[in-house]
Amino acid sequence: MRVTNRRRDRRDAFTLIELLLVLVILSVLAAVVVPKFTKRSEQARVTAARTDIARLSSCLDMFEIDTGRYPTEQEGLEALLDEPSNVRGWHGPYVGGQSVPKDPWGMNYVYEYPGDHNAESYDLYSFGPDTQEGTDDDIDNWSEQ
Repeated sequence: MRVTNRRRDRRDAFTLIELLLVLVILSVLAAVVVPKFTKRSEQARVTAARTDIARLSSCLDMFEIDTGRYPTEQEGLEALLDEPSNVRGWHGPYVGGQSVPKDPWGMNYVYEYPGDHNAESYDLYSFGPDTQEGTDDDIDNWSEQ
C-alpha cells in the first residue's frame, strides 16, 4: 500500500520541467502580445495629436474671424487664452482650460505665422513620438494624413 501512495503523491505534484515549460509558453505569449498593445497606445497618441491640431486650428480660425488676423508668432497660441494688447474684436478665450494643451508626448505644439507650408495662414505641428523636428513621424496641419 505504501508504494502506491508514493506514486500517487508524485503524480499529483508538478515537476520542475513542467513548471519551466509553462513559464516558457507564457513568456512566448507575452512576447507576442505586449508589442501589439504598445503599438496600439502609440497609435492612440498620434490620433490624439491629430485631434488636438484640428481643434487648435478651429480655434485659430475663430480668432482670425473675430480679429481679422491670426496671432503673431510672438503672441503664439497663448493668444487663444489671453487677449493680446493690440487686437480688436477678441471674443476668447478660444481654448478651454488653464493653458494651451501640450502634445501627447509632453511637448508644446509649434505654431508659425506666416507658415512655411501654409503661406496664407499658419503652420501648426507636433514633433511626434520621437520629439525631434523634421522627421517622418511629425504630425502637422499641411500633410494629408
